[in-house]
Order: sequence, then C-alpha cells, then structure tokens
Amino acid sequence: MDLVAALSFLFFGFTILFSLFSFLIYVLRLKPWCNCDVCKTYLSSSWTKDFANLCDWYTHLLRNSKTGTIHVHVLGNIITANPENVEHMLRTKFENYPKGKPFSALLGDLLGTGIFNVDGDHWKFQRKMASLELGSVSIRMHAFDLIMSEIRSRLLPLLSSVADEQRVLDLQDVFRRFSFDNICKFSFGLDPGCLELSLPACKFATAFDTASKLSAERALAPSPIVWKIKRLLSIGSEKELKEAIKKVNELAEGMINERRKAGFSKNNDLLSRFMTSITDEKYLRDIVVSFLLAGRDTVASGLTSFFWLLSQRPEVESAIRAETEKAMGLNQDLPSFQEMREMHCLNAAVHESLRLYPPVQFDSKFSQEDDILPDGTFVPKGARVTYHQYAMGRMEQIWGPDCLEFKPERWLKNGVFVPANPFKYTVFHAGVRICLGKEMALVEMKAVALAIIRGFNTRVVDPNQVPRFSPGLTATVRGGLPVVIQEREA
Repeated sequence: MDLVAALSFLFFGFTILFSLFSFLIYVLRLKPWCNCDVCKTYLSSSWTKDFANLCDWYTHLLRNSKTGTIHVHVLGNIITANPENVEHMLRTKFENYPKGKPFSALLGDLLGTGIFNVDGDHWKFQRKMASLELGSVSIRMHAFDLIMSEIRSRLLPLLSSVADEQRVLDLQDVFRRFSFDNICKFSFGLDPGCLELSLPACKFATAFDTASKLSAERALAPSPIVWKIKRLLSIGSEKELKEAIKKVNELAEGMINERRKAGFSKNNDLLSRFMTSITDEKYLRDIVVSFLLAGRDTVASGLTSFFWLLSQRPEVESAIRAETEKAMGLNQDLPSFQEMREMHCLNAAVHESLRLYPPVQFDSKFSQEDDILPDGTFVPKGARVTYHQYAMGRMEQIWGPDCLEFKPERWLKNGVFVPANPFKYTVFHAGVRICLGKEMALVEMKAVALAIIRGFNTRVVDPNQVPRFSPGLTATVRGGLPVVIQEREA
C-alpha cells in the first residue's frame, strides 16, 4: 500500500512539475510582457468601454490597419481580413495551413476524428464521402422534404398558437429547436421533437449545447495546460463537459446499434448512408456528430440575425413578400425547390445578413512552415493565423463605404442575384475546405424565412437591441431575440 501511495505521489508530482514547465514555455512564447497598445487593451479588457463584442473591437483594428492584418502577440495570433491573404491560406498554400493539433485538441473530446476536426488522410476520406452524399439529388430532395415537413407540422402551428395568445416569443430559441430537429432527422433519422407546441426540454439538445459551449470555452483559458489539468483531475467545467459528452455518446451509440439491428440499406439519413462503407462505430459516431454540430447552430444563428436585420428595414420584407406572391400566388403556403431558386430578392437578403453576421465569426489555421502572406506579413512556423469572417463583412476596402449597412440590393444586377468572390465572402469558408453543406443551409434558411414572412408579421420587442454574443463555436445572441408575432390576414 505504501509503495502504491509513493508511486501515486511521484506520478502526481511529476504531472504538476511537467505542467508548470509546459506552462512556462507557453508563457515565454506568448510574450506576456508585450507593451503594444493592442496587447495592453486585450489584457486589460479596456476594449469593452467602446465595443459590445470582442469581434467588433477586432473589426475596428482591422479596418484601421493598412494591410488588413493585425498581431495579437499575447495570443500568438496573426489576424487578417485581407482577401488575398485568405486565398493564400485556403487555396494557394493550403497544405501549409491545416487546422492543426492545437485546434483539434480543443474539440477532440466532442468531435473526435470527425471531418471538421482533422487534417490529412482522415479529412480527405470523409470529404470525398460527404461530397458524394451531399451532392446527390436524392439526398438534397430528402433534406428539402424534411425541412418542409418540420415547417408545416411544427413551425407554423407553433407561431399561430403564439400569435393567438399574443405572448412574447424568443425567435432564436425557436430557430435552435427547429434546426436541431431537422439536423437530427437528417443525420440520425432521429426526431427529438424539440419544436412541439409545448416546447419541451430535450436532454440530448441540452447535452449537445453544453458540450459545444464548454469545448469552445477551452480556447478562453490562459493556456491549454489549464483545461488539460482540469480534465486530468475531472474538476469544474471539464467534469461537466465529460458528463455532457457521455450523454451525446450514449445516444449516438444507441442509434448506431439500433440501425445495425433494424437494417439501414433503405434509409436516407447520413448515418445509414455512411454505415454502408464504414464499420468502425467510433468513427461513425465522430462523423455524424460533426455534421450535427455544423447543421444545428449555424442555421439558427443565421436566421436570428436575418430577422433582426429585417426589423431594421421593413421595406426589404415588403419586397420579399411581393416577390413570393409573384412567384407563388396568394393561396400556395410553401414554395417548391425550383420556385425558391427563382427568388433573387430573398436570396440577396439572406446573403447580405450572413455578410454582416456570419454564424462562424473567425477560423484559425496553424502554419506548418515559415511563410510570407501576400501583404508582406511574416508567418513563423507553428504560428496561429486567423481569418476573420465577421470583420471581412465590414471592410470598406472590400464592400465599399456603405459596408456597415444592410443592403440586399448590392447582390442584385438587373434584378438577378450575383454571387461574390468566395475569398472576400468567406461565410462558407473558401478554397479546398469550402462548406459542403452550403446549399442545404441556404435552402433551410430561405424556406423558414419565407414561411414566416408570408404568414406572419414579426415585431422585435426592443428595436434598439444591439446583438451581444455569447462565447461559443457559433454566434449566439445573449438574451435571444424576443418578438411579438401577429398572423397576417389571408
């Protein structure tokens, strides 16, 4: 017993000493003594005096940078909003800018070896499979049918019920429930029923939210050593994260086992499709949970911003209504897939809202070798380089002097929607890792937006509300989006 105790003491002592040594090396690399204005402002949090969100402060710095690039030395982070730099990272020198091990470690417990958390062969294999599946006409029509079913059977009845009761509704919460139901049916063939009239608590959604939030908050720690020690000792937020991931795993593993027993060859959900070529259950779990993460909060975030911006410009809402009435008439409740493709004003408004409020505000890579960006910025090996989607949507050099205004018309030429260069409009990333689910996400956003705009008048309770974002993997508005719903007369 004494020997066991001694060995345990030695192991624990070695762990603490090694952690302190690693933390010292990390601190020395970050240059915490940096006395530049940017680092002093960051460390003192004095930016909060003038800006509602950290992303707004970064935008201010990038707008005032001659190159559109800044250095936050205490974070070891090079941040850019320069489209030439973005193209260099995401296409020209793609192999030199992987996700990197530091990023993979943050989300590793939740996403494992899923497509959004890996590089190299793992990523290439999943990318190829996902491209084949998500690009097929049958899977896209299946996704469209799921969206329309959720709108017709749950979203519209809920909104009608709320309108009758004349009560305040958190539209962000509704969108999160809608997208969670939809992505679960698409990924697992599972219907959690989050958007039923009673708006029930969903244990799986809660566990998934907790796991996503706490995984993202690891990045806020002063050093990775902090959360790694907490994980080793199973204390605090790491203990909570472990419990949340356990619940996610239990459901995912249960679904996989159930599907194997019942057969999966005739099902259209992603899990069934991947099961035809993958037998490793842990790998299956990682892949499907990754798609769950990508398809849930991003759509909900985009829709929340869309309706907040729409409340600022009611004439845009009127233009969308006029367009839909011309395309669909007054009696048809929901559009066909083809009809939605012809709605250029709606498409422009959705793209414009995403420009100003991208669901994912920034994306980081880690340089494999020394490099020089097109604007002349030197990037040392191992450095973190971040392109900032939120700031890029607000750069005068990219979008002109009216870049801070919500103007869907900037996307229209003779009434027809014209897409932007993906390296300046990085909402769906760009280059080799451009988002495979882009079209399905846009279809979901437009279908939901259209159903609400045609059937209801929505009034934001506080029209002067300025979005303040909670820490997380996607942009979630603190306090949600409280609205009052009124059913339109037929």
